[in-house]
Amino acid sequence: MEELLDQAKKIAEEAEVFMVSSEATPIQFEANRLKSIQNKRSTSIALRIIRQGKIGYATTTDLNNKQNLVSNAMETAEFGMPAKFKLPSTNSYPNIEIYDHATASLSLEKMIELGESIITQVRNHTSDIMCEADVTKSIISTRIINSNGGQASYQKSIFSLGIEGTLIHDTDMLFVGEDKSSCHPILEPNAITESVLQQLELAKNKASIPSKSLPVVFTPNGVASALLSPLMTAFNGKTVIEGASPIGNKLNQQVFDEKLWLWDDSTIAYRPRSQPCDDEGIPSQRTPLITQGNITSFLYDLQTAALANTQSTGNGGRSGGLPSPSPNAFIINPNSTTFNEMVKDIKEGLIIEQLMGANQGNILGGDFSGNVLLGYKIENGEIIGRIKDTMVSGNIYQVLKKITAIGNENKWVGDLLNAPHIYCPNLSVASK
Repeated sequence: MEELLDQAKKIAEEAEVFMVSSEATPIQFEANRLKSIQNKRSTSIALRIIRQGKIGYATTTDLNNKQNLVSNAMETAEFGMPAKFKLPSTNSYPNIEIYDHATASLSLEKMIELGESIITQVRNHTSDIMCEADVTKSIISTRIINSNGGQASYQKSIFSLGIEGTLIHDTDMLFVGEDKSSCHPILEPNAITESVLQQLELAKNKASIPSKSLPVVFTPNGVASALLSPLMTAFNGKTVIEGASPIGNKLNQQVFDEKLWLWDDSTIAYRPRSQPCDDEGIPSQRTPLITQGNITSFLYDLQTAALANTQSTGNGGRSGGLPSPSPNAFIINPNSTTFNEMVKDIKEGLIIEQLMGANQGNILGGDFSGNVLLGYKIENGEIIGRIKDTMVSGNIYQVLKKITAIGNENKWVGDLLNAPHIYCPNLSVASK
């Protein structure tokens, strides 16, 4: 990396080298049985330069051809966008625990046992369900150096465990599932299987629901499937500076219910999206986005921050190309209402566990609509059964502007969201 940086400095005002190596072991189960065990290794290196005030970029997996990488970056700089930023000189970062040797050393036998055990527990409850499961461990090493003296390196372990089940009775198809991820190995999967068993119990009876506006309780999974994508798009600094975010001009203004608090956080110990710095070498931080319903910040990388005349929030992420604003982990602050209290408060309404196709509408405008893949009818304060052939639609700015209650317990959904239940007074419901 140092040799590559030295070569790049000869032809550019500034240069940055980013290298990431990963080793992943995914184990997959299909139709209730072990399907595959793989071991995947990859290393890639990316060079970003500022040459004559413009950004050049190149990436490769061939670590022996440094000159070609420099030449490619130099060629792209001729047509690159003007660079509005300076590469950081930072080399001091917060100490965030994100590596557990127990994850790296976990045996294949134990991983297979974990996958088999969650399938067995679910099938002991419902024998004719067809299950798919995934058990994966990964070790990721990242290093960044630049021509201004900035440098960072860290190693992260990630473990994920999940199951999806499909139950088919004639023309009726029921989909259930749960997953968890951590930097630690997940050796006690009971929380996963208990969640799936609860879904199966609640779905035993069927219920019908009228087509009208009804109160809705979003579970944490429901929040992720319906509300997360529009929120992340709205707070993206690139969307803001392009003028496409509905809240881009509402900084320090109240847009949502005062009960709503939201922040982005990459400093939580042993979470897969945490790290000491972002992919540009900016120290990680917790960034408040919504405080008592007020917009308090947006997510920026170096380039978008410079264009917005502000500072990077440590959200420069890479997905095979130039860095761009990327969320780390969205955290919604819990409140004081229990899930049972929410249910008891509703005379007629529904619980949304999972929406399908919710993000195919006007995400930029905050719209969502989709089929309720998994949801339940509430009647006179009780959950009476699963609903079918039902669609819901709404707009996050209307749904979250007036919130009846926010739950008192948070749950991680994947690695991107930590959320409680959210109880909204009405949502448009259409059923066959």
